[in-house]
Amino acid sequence: MGLRLKFNLVLLLVFGAGMGVSAYVSHRLLEENAKQETLRSAGLMMESALSVRGYTVKQVKPLLESQLATTFLPQTVPAYAATEVFSKLHSKYPDFSYKEATLNPTNPRDRAVDWESDIVQKFRSDESVSELIGERETPTGRMLYIARPITIKDPACLACHSTPSAAPESMIKIYGGNNGFGWKHLETIGAQVVSVPMSVPLANAENTFKTFMLSLGGIFLATFVVLNVMLSLLIIQPIARMSDAANRVSTGDFEVPEFSSSGGDEIGVLGNSFNRMRRSLQKAIKLIES
Repeated sequence: MGLRLKFNLVLLLVFGAGMGVSAYVSHRLLEENAKQETLRSAGLMMESALSVRGYTVKQVKPLLESQLATTFLPQTVPAYAATEVFSKLHSKYPDFSYKEATLNPTNPRDRAVDWESDIVQKFRSDESVSELIGERETPTGRMLYIARPITIKDPACLACHSTPSAAPESMIKIYGGNNGFGWKHLETIGAQVVSVPMSVPLANAENTFKTFMLSLGGIFLATFVVLNVMLSLLIIQPIARMSDAANRVSTGDFEVPEFSSSGGDEIGVLGNSFNRMRRSLQKAIKLIES
């Protein structure tokens, strides 16, 4: 096995291991960054929903208080306002969604589906949990969700949700008297759930990963070529010439010219040593012949 082959095998082994480690680490980091980017988007949507709810309670509902005595206005309900705002967003960005998933909702559109019911039950079983973050697979790809519990902290809410007889008649006319009742103070009745697609950030991360690996492969190829050229010019060729000269000198051919040692590196030192050995051998043979 030649020196060049040994060198290239070691070089390929080192670069292969380096690229493998780089691929693993970079892919993990890029995927984590994509998840964090998605999480920031979901968090922004959640805070926007909370802002809409707060705005409705503090500024919209007081202005319509006089009308609420005779007419139920769903626009004054924080959950309704937040859901309506984000339904407009959903019409333009169908993969982004916000829902106030409730086990026993007044409005049927808020009824929790299976996976949302599981989230609500987790909040109900552990009151110390204030937020859940997770991923789920959908027909359109991976989705990341943030969920926060909806707990009846204001006793005033029970005026519409304790019993049908206590609820405003105008609300019963809209939603009926079968749903949205029996709520209790400090009971977790649902969860605010924001769902954001991970497909775009993951696709960007995948493209970045491919570009990085192609660039790394290009750098490796260029380095491989340069190192092989340097190995050939600085080591392989000088050693090959010395080997040929040594074979000729060993057979008594002293017509071989001396090596020029322009550099002070190891090859130059080896060349000087070979020249001294050649001269010493030549003198020794002349002494023997004389």
